[in-house]
Amino acid sequence: MRKFKLLIFFIFIIILGVIFLFRDEILDLYSKFSLRLPRIEQGATGFLIEEIEKQISTPPPLRAEEEAPEAFLTRAGVIQWTNNQREKYGLPLLKESAELDLSTQLKVQDMFEKQYFAHYSPTGEGVGDLVEIVGYESIAIGENLALGNFQNDEALIQGWMDSSGHRANILNASYQEIGVAVQKGTFEEKSTWLAVQHFGLPFSACSQPDEILKTEIETNQDKIEELEKTLRELEIEIKTTRPKLGTNYIQKIEQYNALVSEYNNLIKETKTLINKYNGQVNLFNECVAGAE
Repeated sequence: MRKFKLLIFFIFIIILGVIFLFRDEILDLYSKFSLRLPRIEQGATGFLIEEIEKQISTPPPLRAEEEAPEAFLTRAGVIQWTNNQREKYGLPLLKESAELDLSTQLKVQDMFEKQYFAHYSPTGEGVGDLVEIVGYESIAIGENLALGNFQNDEALIQGWMDSSGHRANILNASYQEIGVAVQKGTFEEKSTWLAVQHFGLPFSACSQPDEILKTEIETNQDKIEELEKTLRELEIEIKTTRPKLGTNYIQKIEQYNALVSEYNNLIKETKTLINKYNGQVNLFNECVAGAE
């Protein structure tokens, strides 16, 4: 019996020695079980933000081959004869846009003032710049130019229809709106008419991604980065704490686990929002692609 007690005593002493010699390793093992590190979700990525490049169609300007002594052009007539052609080919009629009327008027005045006949002015401004100046937001824009004493509105439209590039603009199924300016003045020391058509597919024609949703995603991503930084710092603090016992240590573990749960839930929520937003972006891009 005495030998048994001595054996138990020696075993106890050996266990205490092992605990003393390997106390740090044992505490680390204890901390790992105590931490119960939850699985940290991967970051919320895959956020689609695509810049839409405006489509611009500008066929070579048209000069009248034959001059009519009694030439006369009107804005309303040019729009009417343009829509007559579209109706003839089964296309939707174009709606007159006040903004595009203004951008065409700016173009006519600029060509007379600077004495040029081209889609880009001597200082480099084109139709994209003009529609931006008047506040017309578009996905696609087209410009037809004509110079000369066309007999009337019908003759002008027929001249454009006989030109493949101008015809393509007039019969472009994607365009929904039109603006027109016609003006008589002195060009190259001759009294003549200048005519401009601007065709547009407004930005509003395609359902745009929700900006509020986009802002919510970006706010969540900023918060995720902050939480991730805090978690890394807290994890290092916990792992380097000695001894790994006591109320303060356990509070740090509980704080860490709570933050991981908050972090993971926020990432899951943000991934759901990103998928929703990306779906809206894809629908918008499909609409834009249909205008090509």
